[in-house]
Amino acid sequence: MSDRIFVATRKGLFELRRSQGQWRIAQTSFLGDPVSLVARSPADGTLYAALYLGHFGVKLRASSDGGQRWDELTAPAFPKKPEGLEDTLPDGKPWPWRVEQIWALEVVDGTLWCGTVGGGLFRSKDRGQSWELCRGLWEHPLRKQWFGGGTDLPGIHSICPHPKNPNELVVGVSCGGAWLTRDGGEHWEVSHGMHAEYMPPELRENPATQDPHMLARCAAHPDRIWAQHHNGVFRSDDAGSRWVSIPESAPSVFGFAIAAHPSNPDIAWRVPAIKDEQRFPVDGRVVVSRTRDGGKSWEVLREGLPQEHAYDLTLRHALDVDASGERLAFGSSTGSLWVSENGGDSWMQLSAHLPPIYAVRFA
Repeated sequence: MSDRIFVATRKGLFELRRSQGQWRIAQTSFLGDPVSLVARSPADGTLYAALYLGHFGVKLRASSDGGQRWDELTAPAFPKKPEGLEDTLPDGKPWPWRVEQIWALEVVDGTLWCGTVGGGLFRSKDRGQSWELCRGLWEHPLRKQWFGGGTDLPGIHSICPHPKNPNELVVGVSCGGAWLTRDGGEHWEVSHGMHAEYMPPELRENPATQDPHMLARCAAHPDRIWAQHHNGVFRSDDAGSRWVSIPESAPSVFGFAIAAHPSNPDIAWRVPAIKDEQRFPVDGRVVVSRTRDGGKSWEVLREGLPQEHAYDLTLRHALDVDASGERLAFGSSTGSLWVSENGGDSWMQLSAHLPPIYAVRFA
């Protein structure tokens, strides 16, 4: 099991370590600054932290010594928009060609992939010193149907690499659906099978306007991918080409975060809530839902979690499971952090006083 957790928050990055059965904050970085995401290279352990500094824009940092020292990298940026190019959002406003936030980071076979609010997918082959826009996705005709889901601009929030084929990726876009490449990003196809209750009936099944909040892939069985959608849960059994609906999930179908078991394709966890205007746990009770049969049934796990007047919302990157499949952690928008040592059967609160939590990742 992993004994280190990195927690990205609105006011810094926190590292927790487990020693002698106790979790404690061992290190802090960027205190006072919003850290939208943290990622770790599986090959060499390099840490990457994405910051959004308001007027000073998006920044990217890297650490090769576990977070003691951070070096500045080049943040991804769009090329200059060609003169006279007509490029508008569905509401007719100009598409700004601007990175508003780094929303996904993955290291795949030496390539650093970055998804952004702004709709651009970028890749770096020199560890973040330079970036190129993935034009195969950006120039796809269906991209102009994307629109913002929770943000003013569309955002790429999930990058799911195939563990055995670095050229195969599935990405999730809010609101733009799920997309698959098999040639390292040169060509893309949109996934089918999702439906969107928020769209007019004639556009309900349009694959390019779906809002998958988060995608999670089973590492040992990469054909199995889970999606927490705005209006339910979906599952792919063919590496992201098509999706089947999971119509029921207790206590609700809405949520942002979903995690896939690393070795058992039938196990997944999610943190449910009430959707749309409310967005807080059902009945004010924080719970985790777990399926162990591919989505046919869901258990509601509540031991150790607050069950009265608890309004913690878990955002899409704020749930993680380690390589053992037994240790999980999730955090909330109100600064609470919980860990489970037994696959979610019971939970222990590690902190109730962190800043709003954006992302949780095991090292």
